[in-house]
Amino acid sequence: MANIPGEAKLQNPKGPGAVIFDMDGVLVNSNPFHVQKWADFLREQGISFDASDLPRQILGHGNHDCFRAFFGSDLSKKEMIEMEETLEGQFRKVFGPHAEPLPGLMPLIEELRKAGVPLSVASSAVRENVEFILETLKLESVFSGVTTGSDFPRPKPDPGIYLLAAQKLGVPPSDCVAFEDSYVGIEAAKRAGMKCIGLASTFPARDLRSKTDADNVIESFHDVTLADLRRLFKSHLLDSHSS
Repeated sequence: MANIPGEAKLQNPKGPGAVIFDMDGVLVNSNPFHVQKWADFLREQGISFDASDLPRQILGHGNHDCFRAFFGSDLSKKEMIEMEETLEGQFRKVFGPHAEPLPGLMPLIEELRKAGVPLSVASSAVRENVEFILETLKLESVFSGVTTGSDFPRPKPDPGIYLLAAQKLGVPPSDCVAFEDSYVGIEAAKRAGMKCIGLASTFPARDLRSKTDADNVIESFHDVTLADLRRLFKSHLLDSHSS
């Protein structure tokens, strides 16, 4: 894992306290399908949009915020719920046959599980999508807690979804590592007081490094191990021991 010293003796051999994964763009490469579903939906509704800017506008954001941005603030809650059911139902139908874990994810999860590190999911997606993806990947039993946009209505970059995920695990946020692929997701994890690793599955690594406060950025899960996650806490622990 780049940019983290690898030779020093670890000061926190049992850390991190927990690892929390975003879902879209982290567990699965679903974001191209999300962009396409929005593009198709907006065209069907006669709403103009900039295709080059659409990923930034929708990825990591809650559907209701996106509905207001494209359709105006006068939409009723009932209208947004109906639109969301149509949008996400179509997504599950189209994406299902393509759902597979991102490269390197399963070996990392297995290493973390063997070490007894609690695992969780914190995604702004609706619960139906999260449950669908976890079931399709056969990961339902892997995660000790799952927090979705259905549990916490304020989308990222609000840190609340990460704070709630840590609370469910009974682990202080400062002892958690989050994996995120989006700008708003990284911001949410950092605002929650967590370590955060940016995964360059959706946006270029150079942009994640220059435009976010991610503690590190990786190209794939092949680039990170449990030892790397422990090293994220090394400087903090050394500082606390010396104070």
